[in-house]
Amino acid sequence: MNAAVLTVSDRVSRGEAQDASGDLLEQLLRADGHAVARRVVPDEADTIAVAIEELAAAAEVVLTTGGTGLAPRDVTPEATRTVLQREAPGIAEALRADSIAKTPHGLLSRGVAGVIGRTLVVNLPGSTGGCRDGYAVLRPALDHAVSLLGDQTTQHSQT
Repeated sequence: MNAAVLTVSDRVSRGEAQDASGDLLEQLLRADGHAVARRVVPDEADTIAVAIEELAAAAEVVLTTGGTGLAPRDVTPEATRTVLQREAPGIAEALRADSIAKTPHGLLSRGVAGVIGRTLVVNLPGSTGGCRDGYAVLRPALDHAVSLLGDQTTQHSQT
């Protein structure tokens, strides 16, 4: 599977901070055998939306990290919604539920998830812990989601 990681951060885009959450997501995806493209953009809605669309053109999954909180420049969910064709609210709800069980700060997450064409797009927090935990929630359903979006016949097994 081709995956992409989009880091949304003013500081990382200016070279003032390390992209720890993007690095972690790349490691997790590669450990599962996925090819990974990377991009970093500042917290600018139009720039985020364009990057998501461009990455979605070449990947089955786009994971964003950063810009999902309450700070004035946290605009990733709004930018993402402008390019999604369909939302997948169950993913965002599951990510928040898992996060809330671990930290009260999970209540502040505003990430969304959905589909552009045959690509799944998921907003994750900008922290390494939030990305690690979010990927762990998403991982069991990821291959099935990609198969469904690719209009492939899938086997459903009860858990």
